[in-house]
Amino acid sequence: MSAVAIDLDGALGDTRPLWNAWLASAAEVLEVTSDALPADRGEAAAELDRLGAGNWPTLLGRFSEDRAAVYLHREAPVSGALRTLEASGCSVGVFTDAPEALARVALAHLGATRRVAALEIGSGALERLLERLGRDAVVVRTRQELTSYVATPAS
Repeated sequence: MSAVAIDLDGALGDTRPLWNAWLASAAEVLEVTSDALPADRGEAAAELDRLGAGNWPTLLGRFSEDRAAVYLHREAPVSGALRTLEASGCSVGVFTDAPEALARVALAHLGATRRVAALEIGSGALERLLERLGRDAVVVRTRQELTSYVATPAS
């Protein structure tokens, strides 16, 4: 295996609860409620931009940095799988529909930043990541897939 594309939210750490907490906290400042935004966070980010919601990426980044420890937790099997992939020379990419500020904070908090060669965010992130890594990259969507695939790699 030369490359793997990993779903941030499914395999490494679910950022959606942190996103939802930020939306609830920032709703008054942004003058938009979460139910007015699309479920796809890439589309929601575009809508926030379209609405002129100011410096929402900065606000999201600061909120995420302050609260990541409440919502995101490292798991030894996941960290071990990332180390194994990196040590084997595999190119590791991560994809998510989350905005960049949230994705980068999550990767840092989960201890994955230095093990990830490529990050794609927003709508269509997986497709863009596969273009970067190669169409033969293995797509991993869950923690179980990540840990079991590393434990018993395909030839």
